[in-house]
Amino acid sequence: MKDKATRRFGTYESFFVELGDIRVADIIVTNHAKQRWIDRVETEKTGFADIAEFMWEKLKQGRMESYYRNEQDVYLVDDDLVVVCEFADLKEVDLIGNPLQKMIIVTFLGRMSETLELRDLKSYYSWLRHSRRMTLIKNSRKRR
Repeated sequence: MKDKATRRFGTYESFFVELGDIRVADIIVTNHAKQRWIDRVETEKTGFADIAEFMWEKLKQGRMESYYRNEQDVYLVDDDLVVVCEFADLKEVDLIGNPLQKMIIVTFLGRMSETLELRDLKSYYSWLRHSRRMTLIKNSRKRR
């Protein structure tokens, strides 16, 4: 059955949802993303299919947008959940000849409402690097 948000012109053409200028026809969830989903987002529905269904619904409803205007790999779902995605071309094309992509969900960084550091990703990454470095320094001191 065809949804309002998906585009399909012919019987043999794949469904896809537009995200900016990208035509998403498939969603792939990595093991790392699944683990981060369990740790940072939800503990009830934790299967690959559950996560993909959640993301597909958000895509169809237009509730997923780019976090930064010039970056194409960090996205914001419902103005709260920060997701890192990559896109790869599929062998399929639409009727016009535009390539369709698969969305590969790399990781879930968490919810902005719970982790305030996510409001500015650049400072969040520098904070992460610094905290990891300090942990390594502390551990090396203990070993001596």
